[in-house]
Parts: sequence; structure tokens; C-alpha cells
Amino acid sequence: MIIQIIGQAGAGKTTLAIELADRINAIHINADKVRADLNKDLGFELSDRIENARRLGALARLLDEQGQTVVVDFICPTQETRDVFGKPDFLVWVNRIKEGRFVDTNKMWQDPVEFDVEILEGMSVSEEAELVIFHCGLYDWRKPTTLMLGRYQPWHEGHHALFDEAGKRTEQVVLGVRNTYKTSEKDPLTFPEVKTFIDADPKMRNAMVVKFPNITNIVYGRDVGYKIEQVKLGHEIEAISATQKRKEMGL
Repeated sequence: MIIQIIGQAGAGKTTLAIELADRINAIHINADKVRADLNKDLGFELSDRIENARRLGALARLLDEQGQTVVVDFICPTQETRDVFGKPDFLVWVNRIKEGRFVDTNKMWQDPVEFDVEILEGMSVSEEAELVIFHCGLYDWRKPTTLMLGRYQPWHEGHHALFDEAGKRTEQVVLGVRNTYKTSEKDPLTFPEVKTFIDADPKMRNAMVVKFPNITNIVYGRDVGYKIEQVKLGHEIEAISATQKRKEMGL
């Protein structure tokens, strides 16, 4: 997933990007830092700005293809620079100021015609991040969340029943997938394959699915702020065999 944050110089793009990236566990790409190193050969003529946008878009897509959530913030002043960056999953326009501190940027700036979220004056950075999270349907990593940890080799209706129960504890549920690929005959699926099966469940398409190490033990001290709970789902659900499911699916 790629979230692009654009706006005039001094509008507060980077402040929002830092807050948002922390809240959604994303990688933050700041154009000023990229210009100071990878793109230090580029100036600020329109042709250089176009090339800068193209490179930032390519970098964001490389990370996106690796399953990372990416937040990119830079001015991106014209429709042409936005086109060469490529279409992000979400475009956020920080529209607090009409002009920034750079005269040349002010002259070439074009208001975006299409965007997903517009940030106006009057909100705190935390409220801005919450607005983006809400409108884009993202998970907030600071909110109370229930962890459902398993192998899911493969995902089946018993797991779904447990997921429904987990959702009664907190609004957010994260599916932690243990990386058990090829550790036994019962683990033929890679993480991407496990996730594909989960995503194929119509009710799970927006689920937070996270790859975990092969967790075999969980320890905790006193007053840790969370609890570990075993949920009873009834004999019929608990009798579902993942081994039988794998045989039926030819895995």
C-alpha cells in the first residue's frame, strides 16, 4: 500500500507523515532526505521535479511489492509530477496554506483535482492522522488490538469462528501467522499462500495479517497490560481437522 502526502512547502506534510507512519506501522519516505542522497543530482526545475517524482514512485512501488506499507511525503507541485509518480492507493492533500516559502514552487503549484483526504487548518497532527486512518480504512497500531496467533495451514471455518470471537474483545484483530513453512509435513504453505487463503474468505479481505517468527513459547510478567485467553468454540467447530482440509485441497 502506498499513501502519498502532498502540499505546499511548510504545510505540515512531514509532521503528518511521521505521525501516520508510526500509527499504521509504515515505512516513511521523505523527499528532502532522498534528495540529500539518492537524488542529489537533481535540481528544482520542472524537469528535475518530474524525475524526482518518478524515482520516488519507483522506490515506493519496490517497497510495496515486498508487502510494506509506504508513506511518501513531498510537494509534488503539478499534475505532471503526480502522474509520473504513479497512482497511489491513497492521496492526501495537506491544504493548510495557499503559498509556501519557495517562489518558484508557488508559481508552478496546481491544486490536485482528485484526492482521497484533504487536511485543512484547525486539527492537531494526531487528529489529522486519525482522519486519514478512518477515511482510508486503515488499522491504528496504537489502539487496543486482539492477537490471534496460529499457523493457518490452511485457513478454515474454525479459524473464522475464532476470529469472530476475537472481534468481541476489541474492535481490531490482528492475525499473526507463524512462519512454519516446511518445518513439518503439516506446514506446506508459505506466508503469501496462507495470506491468499485468508484473503479469499469474503469476510476477511480487510483483515490485518502479519507474518510472525515461529512462535513456540509466550512468557509474561506481572501487570503486563494484556491477557492470554483460550476460547471454547464448541465440539463441532473444534473437531475441524486442518489435516483433512489439506487432503481435500490437495496440499
